[in-house]
Amino acid sequence: MPLITITIFTPLVGALILLGMRGSAPRAAHTVGLAASGVTLLGALAIWIRGVDGAGFSQVEEAAWIPSLEVAYRVGVDGVSVPLVLMTALLFIVSLVFSTHITDRAPTYVALFLLLETACLGVFVSLDLILFYVFWEVTLVGMYFIIAGWGYEDRQRAALVFFIYTLLGSLPLLLAILALYLGSDPRTFDMREIIAAPPLTGVAAGLTLLALLIAFAIKTPVFPVHTWLPAAHVEAPTTGSVVLAGVLLKLGTYGLIRFALQMTPDAFREAALWVAIVGAFSAVYGALVALAQRDLKRLVAYTSVNHMGYIVVAVAAAAATTDAATRATAIDGSVLQMVSHGIVTGALFLLVGMLQNRAHTRDMDAFGGLLRTTPVMGWLFILAAFASLGLPGLAHFPAEFQMFLGTLDVWPVLAAIVIVGIAVTAGLYLRAIQAVFLGEVPERWARMHDMTRADLWAVVPLLVLTVLIGVVPRLVLDLVRTASEVILP
Repeated sequence: MPLITITIFTPLVGALILLGMRGSAPRAAHTVGLAASGVTLLGALAIWIRGVDGAGFSQVEEAAWIPSLEVAYRVGVDGVSVPLVLMTALLFIVSLVFSTHITDRAPTYVALFLLLETACLGVFVSLDLILFYVFWEVTLVGMYFIIAGWGYEDRQRAALVFFIYTLLGSLPLLLAILALYLGSDPRTFDMREIIAAPPLTGVAAGLTLLALLIAFAIKTPVFPVHTWLPAAHVEAPTTGSVVLAGVLLKLGTYGLIRFALQMTPDAFREAALWVAIVGAFSAVYGALVALAQRDLKRLVAYTSVNHMGYIVVAVAAAAATTDAATRATAIDGSVLQMVSHGIVTGALFLLVGMLQNRAHTRDMDAFGGLLRTTPVMGWLFILAAFASLGLPGLAHFPAEFQMFLGTLDVWPVLAAIVIVGIAVTAGLYLRAIQAVFLGEVPERWARMHDMTRADLWAVVPLLVLTVLIGVVPRLVLDLVRTASEVILP
C-alpha cells in the first residue's frame, strides 16, 4: 500500500470535493474537511507505526514523472521527517476543529487549508528536488489566499508582503536546485543520491550554500529577513497563524538540515560560525522585541523568531563539529524543538484567537483578572506560556537543553549569549500572564464566557502532547536519533 502517497493526497481529494460544494452549507464543508484531515492524521500515525530504517530513507515510493530529465515522483521518510509529518497532520486537524464557527465562504476556506496541508506534507517527504520545489511553492499560494481572504483589517497588505518575501526566497532555492543537478554525475534530481555523495565543492558549493541559506532564512525566518512575519501573523486568521508558525516556519529549518547540512556539508562547515551568529542574534533580538509588545498576538509572533534562532544555531553547530555525539545531540534537539514549537505556539495562537473572538482586542493593557471569569482559558494559557519559556517537564525544555548542550561543545560563548533569550522569554510571558489574567477584572469583561467544546477539542490535545513530550521526550528522540546518528558520519 502506498501509504505515504495516500497520506499526502487525501487532503487534496477533500479539497477537490469541496470545489463541487461551493454554495453548500458551511457545516457540510467543515465535515468534509474534518474527515479528510482525520484520515490524513491516521495515515501519519500509520507511517510512524511502520517505522524507519536508520541507514537512510524508508517506505520509499517512486514513479516516473519526466524521464528525460530523470525527474520522478519520489517520496519517503526518515527519523527527521516522520515527527514533522505527525505534527503537521495534528496541527491541521485542530485548526479545522477550531474553524467550525467560520461560515463565510466555508467550502473555499476549508479547501485552501486542505490544499496547504497536502503541500506541507509533500515538502517533508519529497525525495526529488523538483517535487520538493513544487510542494514548496504551493504552500506559498495556499497561505497567501488564507491570509488575504479571511484575515483582519490590513490582511491584503500583509498577504502581499508575505507573498513577495517568500517568492523572492524561492528564486535562490531554484538556482541551488539547478546547481546541485548540474553538479551531480550522472545528473540527477534524486535527493538520496545527492545526500550520499554531495556533488559540489569549492566556489560552486559556497554559492549554492549561500542561495540555500537565503531561501531558508526567509522562510524560518531570521534577522534581518523576518519583517514579513509579524504582519502576516497579526493579520492572518487564528488558524492561519497556527499553521504559519507551527508548520510553514519549519520548512525553513527542515531545509537547513536536509539541504544545507546534508547536500553542501563542507561549505556549511566553513560558514557555520557566521550562520550561528545570525541565529544567535535573531534569538536574542526576537525575545527583546517580543518583550516590548503590548499586542498579545504580536508578542507570540516575535517569540517564534526567538525560538527559530535557537534551531539555526544548533544546526550550525552540528555542521561545524566533527564529533558524532555532539552533532547527534544538536540535531536531536533541533528536530524536537521544531515539533515542540509547533505544538506549543499553535496552542498559544489558538488561545489568543479565542480571547480576541470574545474581546475584539489583543491589547494586554485592556485586560486583567480574566483568570476569574475564564479560568479554563487562563490556566491553559499559563500552561502553554510556561512551556514556551522552557519550564522543565514541558516540551521545550528537553529540546532547548539538547540544542544548548550541542552548541556549548562547539561555541561556549555563543551558547551563553543565546541562553539570554530564555531569561527574556520567561520575563515577557510572566508579564503577559500578569497583565491579562491576574489582578482586578474590568467591568466589561466580567461576563466573558469561557472556552467552548470546539475550543477544548482544538487546544487540549496540543497541551497534552506538550506535557507528554516534556516528561517522556524519547517518544520523539528515539525516532530522530535513527537519522541524526547517520547524518554526516
